[in-house]
Amino acid sequence: MDIHKLPPSFSLGKEVLFARQMGLATVALESAVITHGLPRPENLQLARALERVIREQEAVPATIALFDGKIHIGLSDEELEQLANEQADRKISRRDFGIALAKKETGGTTVAGTLIAAHMAGIQVFATGGIGGVHRNAPFDVSADLPELSHTPLVVVCAGAKSILDLPATVEYLETMGVPIIGYQTEEFPAFYSAESGLKVTARADSADEVAEIARQQWGLGLQNAVLVVQPPPAASALPRAQIEQVIARALDEAKAANITGAAVTPFLLDRVSRLSGGASLQTNLALLENNARLAAQIAKSLQSHSGKVI
Repeated sequence: MDIHKLPPSFSLGKEVLFARQMGLATVALESAVITHGLPRPENLQLARALERVIREQEAVPATIALFDGKIHIGLSDEELEQLANEQADRKISRRDFGIALAKKETGGTTVAGTLIAAHMAGIQVFATGGIGGVHRNAPFDVSADLPELSHTPLVVVCAGAKSILDLPATVEYLETMGVPIIGYQTEEFPAFYSAESGLKVTARADSADEVAEIARQQWGLGLQNAVLVVQPPPAASALPRAQIEQVIARALDEAKAANITGAAVTPFLLDRVSRLSGGASLQTNLALLENNARLAAQIAKSLQSHSGKVI
C-alpha cells in the first residue's frame, strides 16, 4: 500500500503510519461499537482494552472513525476518549462517507464502513464483535455489512452475526454471495452470545496460520471477497442459547410495540437485551470482542510474515 496515494480525506495516526511504513502487522477496529454500541464508560474501557490486547500480540491497532472532515485510521488515546464521550452524528456505512466528510460530522464506522476504509488503507485484518445480517421477520431488511463482505478482501474475525438477527437467512446470504465462513476451532456458526446455533460453517481452521493460508490462497486467485472467521464467545462468558432467545424475543416485541424501525432497531435491541439479561449479555459482548481482537492480531502477524509469498 502506497500511503502517498491515499485520498486526501485519509489521516493515518502516527502508530499506524509507522506500522504501514515498516510492514508491521495491523488490525482494523470499528468505532460504531464505541459511538453507538455500548454505554459510557464501558465504551471507552472496551476501546482501550481492544487496542491493548492487539499490542500484547505484537500487532498494531487501527481504530477507524470520522471527524473533522477526515477518515482517521488509528486514533490517539485522547481521540478515543473524545469519540467515546461525545455524541456522534451518525454511523458510517458506504452511503455515509461523502455526507459525513462534507459536513465534518463525527461518525463511528460500522462493519461495512470499516471494511471500506481499512481496505483502502492497505489493512488486511479486521476484528469486530458480530456482523450485521438479515433481520428477523423482515427478509428484505439486509445489513450493508453482507454485500460489503462479498467484495472486500479482508479477514474479518467475529463471533458470528448478532443473535437478534435471522441467523439461518444470514448464513444463506453469505453462501450465495461467495463469502467463506471459517469456524475457528469449531464447526458450528456461533450465535454471538452463545456458542451454538445449529448452523454449519464452510470449513474449520484450528490455527491462525491455517486461516492466513486460506486467505492467501483465496486472494491469490484474484478473488475479492472477505474471509469471515467466526469463533464462539469464551466459554466462561457464553450464555445458554435458550436463555438468550427468550430475552431477544421480548426485546423484539418491545421494539415492535414502540414502532422502532430502520437504523434504530439494532441499538435499541442490544440495549434492551443487555437490560433484560441483567447485564449478562454486555459482559459476553465485552469478552468476545477481546477474544476476537486477540485472534485477529495473530492472523495479521501470520499474513504479514508471509506477505512476500502472496501471488
